[in-house]
Amino acid sequence: MANQSKQSPPSHNTTFGPKANWFAAGLRMPNGHAPLYGLYGPGAVSEASRVMVASSRNYADFASEATFEVKKCDLHRLEEGPSTTAVMTRDEGLQYYKTMQTIRRMELKSDQLYKQKIIRGFCHLYDGQEACCVGIEAAIKPTDHLITAYRAHGFTYTRGVPVREILAELTGRKGGCAKGKGGSMHMYTKNFYGGNGIVGAQVPLGAGIALACKYFGRNEICLALYGDGAANQGQIFETYNMAALWKLPCIFVCENNRYGMGTSVERAAASTDYYKRGDYIPGLRVDGMDVLCVREAVKFAAEHCRSGKGPIVMELQTYRYHGHSMSDPGISYRTREEIQEVRSKSDPITMLKDRMVNNNLASVEELKEIDVAVRKEIEEAAQFATTDPEPPLEELGHHIYYNEPPFEVRGPNQWIRYKSVN
Repeated sequence: MANQSKQSPPSHNTTFGPKANWFAAGLRMPNGHAPLYGLYGPGAVSEASRVMVASSRNYADFASEATFEVKKCDLHRLEEGPSTTAVMTRDEGLQYYKTMQTIRRMELKSDQLYKQKIIRGFCHLYDGQEACCVGIEAAIKPTDHLITAYRAHGFTYTRGVPVREILAELTGRKGGCAKGKGGSMHMYTKNFYGGNGIVGAQVPLGAGIALACKYFGRNEICLALYGDGAANQGQIFETYNMAALWKLPCIFVCENNRYGMGTSVERAAASTDYYKRGDYIPGLRVDGMDVLCVREAVKFAAEHCRSGKGPIVMELQTYRYHGHSMSDPGISYRTREEIQEVRSKSDPITMLKDRMVNNNLASVEELKEIDVAVRKEIEEAAQFATTDPEPPLEELGHHIYYNEPPFEVRGPNQWIRYKSVN
């Protein structure tokens, strides 16, 4: 690819070490959201080496931005699509890298806590798909709205919830983002509506949010996400129809990770062109493993919705490294070699790291420092999530409604009552 770097003077030629094959991710966006939190690193970096790195290079050594070619999107009922070039600044690149690294490490820590039986119940991990949530968040505004299915940890983080609150929610603790009552599938924050456990049910809810945006005259959009496994749900097609009739500002996003639970898309769908499923609604098929490709596509789709043209369907072609959930080893319907091939050729974090190093937006040493910081943050968050107290029984009825006066809730029998406050 013909990439161009814009150098901040003075510039110096720098030789970097061999490329590392990284497997970890996570931080956040330059779009006005609260800064993301982070921690990870392959190998400890001593304080002395950090000082040496800091003294040997300064910010003037790096390019301030670079231009990259991204894969052209497949189009449906569109005369032109998103740009095939993307400009990424150094600061954006570092933020995307830290965000993806944090999400990756958070999910790996969740895997560990689940196997230790500290996390219980349903748990669907997002590692491998980080470019989707990070690219989406980079392209929308904090005032825009997002609702997704049960593989929600990454979106919970990019929407602004700290890692410690996510892990504490997974362990059912009082300090969790849903006070320990929601668990893996039910996390929320401002303009983020979960985490929904009923397959496909979040899509009509997302259209309702988009209707509210239009009804109140706000220049806001809603993204309603679902997986390829939910794409055959009848309620999704009903929602397409209403959204098209009313020209709702809604982006319907199918995260196609190739398997609905343990069934491949080829065995589950007569047509795997999910971006064409809206029929009369325009659609895009996007490389969901490339954070820049996702970002440019979502910018295009968001402008389409804001301009009053109605909804648009987007298919993100991505891949999950874990099984469907923690109860699924993920290798009974696909081979270990298939998973490893995706890791080695299409990993979203490795792709971003290589772009940044090869275009002098960052050094290997600098990215290692981010990895170390991410690992530290994750470990501290896990410590909080395993020591924070569980919510007391008397709070069982709390937070049923928003901004309502206290009332009583019937318990397991008519003689047991709980007080509900919000």
